[in-house]
Amino acid sequence: MTDRDHSPTIVLNGDHHELPGATSALDLISEVTGRELNPDGTPADGGRLGLALAVDGEVIRRGAWSGFALADGHTVDIVTAVQGG
Repeated sequence: MTDRDHSPTIVLNGDHHELPGATSALDLISEVTGRELNPDGTPADGGRLGLALAVDGEVIRRGAWSGFALADGHTVDIVTAVQGG
């Protein structure tokens, strides 16, 4: 087995997570939340998503999720907005 034969693996919120192959940030968010998303990152059901995504410490804008390809070794943090104190 060569390096090209394995599925890409990222670190997602501190845990190793194997990707099924070529995966965009939008695909990952949809998988993690279990929600269908529009290409602009908004939920297809019209609700609120309330989260942010950072890859290797850099925040990725919601509108860029569909075009952002995740790669083997990326460190991804998905954080949920919480209201209150």
